[in-house]
Amino acid sequence: MSEPVSSIRNLGPAFEQSLAKVGVYTADQLRDLGADAAYEMLLRAGHRPHFIGYYVLVMGLQGRPWNDCKGEEKKALRVKFDAMKARAFDPAQSEFERMMDQIGVREHSP
Repeated sequence: MSEPVSSIRNLGPAFEQSLAKVGVYTADQLRDLGADAAYEMLLRAGHRPHFIGYYVLVMGLQGRPWNDCKGEEKKALRVKFDAMKARAFDPAQSEFERMMDQIGVREHSP
C-alpha cells in the first residue's frame, strides 16, 4: 500500500488535498514527479503561488526540514520558482477556478 503525501516530511493534509485535486494521491507519485513538476501542476490548476510552499516541498522531498533552505540554495530556488510561476500561473484562471469551486460547478476526484 502506498503512503499518503502527508507522510513526506513537511507536507500536511492541506497540501495533500491540493495535490489530490491535480491527480497526485500518493507519496510515490509525488516523488516520481518531483517538486518542480508537481508544483507546476498546482499552478496550472489555479493554485496560488507561494514561494515558501514551493521550497517546503523541495526540502520535504529531500528529507530535510523546511527551514533548512538558506543562502544561495534559497536564491536559486527563487529563480526557479519565479520562472515556473511566469510559465504556469494564470491569475485570471485562478480566480475563475475559485468561483467555480464556490458555486459548485467543478467536480473533484476523491
